[in-house]
Amino acid sequence: MSKPSLILLAAGSSTRFGLPVKKQWLYQGEIPLWLLVARQYQEAFGFEEIIVTGHPDELAYMKQFADYTFVPGGSSRQASLANALKRVSREWVLVNDIARCCLDEAMVKRVLEKKGEADCIVPALQAVDTVYYENRPVERNAVRLIQTPQLSRTPILRKALDLEETFTDESSAIHAAGGRILFVEGSSRARKLTHPGDLHQLDCLIPPASRTLTGYGLDIHAFEAGKPMVLGGVPIDSPVGFKAHSDGDVAVHALIDALLGAAGMGDIGEHFPDTDPCWKGADSMELLEEVLSRIRSCGLVPLQADLTILAQVPKLGPYKTQIRQQLARTMGLLPARVNVKATTAEKMGFVGREEGVAVHAVATLGIYDWSKKS
Repeated sequence: MSKPSLILLAAGSSTRFGLPVKKQWLYQGEIPLWLLVARQYQEAFGFEEIIVTGHPDELAYMKQFADYTFVPGGSSRQASLANALKRVSREWVLVNDIARCCLDEAMVKRVLEKKGEADCIVPALQAVDTVYYENRPVERNAVRLIQTPQLSRTPILRKALDLEETFTDESSAIHAAGGRILFVEGSSRARKLTHPGDLHQLDCLIPPASRTLTGYGLDIHAFEAGKPMVLGGVPIDSPVGFKAHSDGDVAVHALIDALLGAAGMGDIGEHFPDTDPCWKGADSMELLEEVLSRIRSCGLVPLQADLTILAQVPKLGPYKTQIRQQLARTMGLLPARVNVKATTAEKMGFVGREEGVAVHAVATLGIYDWSKKS
């Protein structure tokens, strides 16, 4: 019999998690959690069709880690699952939440071995504590605590998700559609990662690697008469500004590319294309804040930056400290960790001819150490 497809749901926003990093991007050694879970399932059970959901802004980045099938997540778990099901080609599909990150091979085998005996095979635990519902105790032996992964018949699950109801898992959707549910013994290891305190309750998690990532950025802009000049987020007294789709802050653009390079996230044009009218006249400091937010949510943190500004005019000596402090505040670093240098081109080239400015930037990132959080 053919193996089921595997769907791993990793598109959540982690709003309840309370850390700057999304759960799926907590690094385990040198790889993010979602990749660790995918590899474990693939190695243990040999899945041939693996589909991973991710936030639309993160899909291109996720593809740099592995060659699975990646699909954009939706506004809810149910919407993400529906998107993933469009790519499933097999009769059966196993669905797991990345938040249930500790693989219990024996439990998953119990689920897979029951394929064909019901429309949805569900791991579940019996309640061991007294249970109240609406201020009244209920018989705890009648209560089941539902876990994932769950194995479902693909056509029935697709049909179930078309119902105009909201479901929190596959079994409730299939039950609502009239399908048959079969429970198997769950596992205490399949505990869900929900709050920071859970990090130290999951024995499968390993601390992140101590790794420094380095990126380089270069940007060049010509002058434009009559346009305000902003450099490193600081207004500069100048009769010319920069010719650009945005405000043209060449220093910030170079820094953004250095940060993206360190993270392996491409370049500024991929994130903020100059063909998109929404970035017309954009404040480059806001773009920097957006990039920093994306980097942090994916498990990385800025450590240091070094910029060299090549400008024949204007004279930047009076502004270097301001630029340094402005960038440091935005990056959440001490000014000592954001160096800004300025030099002329000795009247050579386009910079020397006073036609524009070029900026070189180097930035380093570290991996967010979640293991030190309570």
